[in-house]
Amino acid sequence: MKDRTTALTSFMKQRRMGLNDFIQRLATNSYACKHPEVQSIMNLSPPQDTELMNTNPSPPPSPSQQINLGPSSNPSAKPSDFHFLKVIGKGSFGKVLLARHRADDQFYAVKVLQKKAILKKKEEKHIMSERNVLLKNVKHPFLVGLHYSFQTTDKLYFILDYINGGELFYHLQRERCFLEPRARFYAAEIASALGYLHSLNIVYRDLKPENILLDSQGHIILTDFGLCKENIEPNGTTSTFCGTPEYLAPEVLHKQPYDRTVDWWCLGAVLYEMLYGLPPFYSRNTAEMYDNILNKPLQLKPNISNAARHLLEGLLQKDRTKRLGCTDDFTEIKNHVFFSPINWDDLNAKKITPPFNPNVTGPNDLRHFDPEFTDEPVPSSIGCSPDSALVTASIKEAAEAFVGFSYAPSMDSYL
Repeated sequence: MKDRTTALTSFMKQRRMGLNDFIQRLATNSYACKHPEVQSIMNLSPPQDTELMNTNPSPPPSPSQQINLGPSSNPSAKPSDFHFLKVIGKGSFGKVLLARHRADDQFYAVKVLQKKAILKKKEEKHIMSERNVLLKNVKHPFLVGLHYSFQTTDKLYFILDYINGGELFYHLQRERCFLEPRARFYAAEIASALGYLHSLNIVYRDLKPENILLDSQGHIILTDFGLCKENIEPNGTTSTFCGTPEYLAPEVLHKQPYDRTVDWWCLGAVLYEMLYGLPPFYSRNTAEMYDNILNKPLQLKPNISNAARHLLEGLLQKDRTKRLGCTDDFTEIKNHVFFSPINWDDLNAKKITPPFNPNVTGPNDLRHFDPEFTDEPVPSSIGCSPDSALVTASIKEAAEAFVGFSYAPSMDSYL
């Protein structure tokens, strides 16, 4: 039990890191660097999206190029419209804050990103992709919604649905694992969200418990679309090395072209973690973990049903051409015997009572957020813009790179 607790603690600290930080840390581990699979992974050229169905892929935009998605539909939005209350999340480029709109007293999750940090890591393409995907989420019950976005000279602001039932990761930390009916309910709602994204030719690529929220009733809400890849046709592939280490599919580690079945591998890894408490190939030794993903057979303890066993074996199939979902995508998942208790129409209509109720008392109830975030003071700079005299050339470049970011839905969206 002590070894298991140590492993869990190590795992939780490690998985909070981004992939770039993870690889840098890997590079400092002499043992890991000697491992042939790790050497192969670390010999990667800088990642670029390659549409293998397209013989003339367009190069990613450089920081000096403008990303123009059209004129702003909400030119009057500004940080001072909001009263920023609490930090409820953190990422590589900024923070997520609970905010109340001063005019209508509505609560929102406001994702505030630093342009300079994005440009420094050449991630502006992923940020704009996240915005594009958010615009398409309004019609699905298990995807977080974007109300509008705007920018200041140095920051980008996403005004998102406020979801306060907690990360699935947070609940797994507390309970270690879930009983099969609860895991099935979450897996079904996640699969429904992934299937919808796939129907829009979007591959999610970063499914993990930190990106899965529970709403106030206990339904799944998928969030964080920064690694989504758009325009992947049913038979299309891409080859970017990205994701979260514990959930990387074998074909991604092998630097091979991959398709939308990468999301079904991740669903298998999350379902496994919900049932067993750790991802399927996890090891504290990073080289060993990668080797496990690539070479170790899937091992399933006997305390799950045959249906769950069969589903995990299908989703965690190392050969993507044999993986469950490779032929008919979400339809294969939906029709699997493990999900036979699920009425999918009722599920999507939120008519199935969630197995766990977060029991939040209202928007100010932050009990399901990690104190690591909520104890942090709200930065005074969040709600204001820098003085114009302080705008440097680099900040001007940042402003030019995100022309057209701002967005507000048309009135038709609410009809």
